[in-house]
Amino acid sequence: MSEITYRDATAADVEAIDALFRRVFTEIFGHLYDPADLAAFYAGFTREAWLAELAQPDLRIRLAEADGAVAGFAKVSDPTLPVTPAGPAMELRQLYLDPDQRGAGVADALMAWALGEAEARGAGEIFLSVYIDNHRARRFYERYGFETVGRYDFMVGTHADEDLLMRRTL
Repeated sequence: MSEITYRDATAADVEAIDALFRRVFTEIFGHLYDPADLAAFYAGFTREAWLAELAQPDLRIRLAEADGAVAGFAKVSDPTLPVTPAGPAMELRQLYLDPDQRGAGVADALMAWALGEAEARGAGEIFLSVYIDNHRARRFYERYGFETVGRYDFMVGTHADEDLLMRRTL
């Protein structure tokens, strides 16, 4: 395995982030959707949309790199999910990992960064959503103390996926 380095994303990284996101999402979930729904979903992830996210003052993306290529990323921000935090809170909006990096500690390092970022911002809890049948991700989040607090319709085009809303107290 290559040495993994971590850094904050910049505008120069959006194409590589988008490529990893699309590849991993398609590999894991692509079979669930009609091609038109998947295309409509991906249409929202333009270069301009990624750049607009990076410009949001509350949003940060942390990259994991192996041999100069994006091997994973985590994105945190103020909550966008339909949750009612008890006080200051954050959301882990995405955590994507190149499947070749499984078992290398990259997901753990990105999660540690996300939790540390939330704590540094004074959040008392952090939320996320996960597809109900993504058992690998659910086990990972549960290992970090996340608990299911509700359900959420995650839209991919016109297709509604049943996601679980999960929360961890910090």
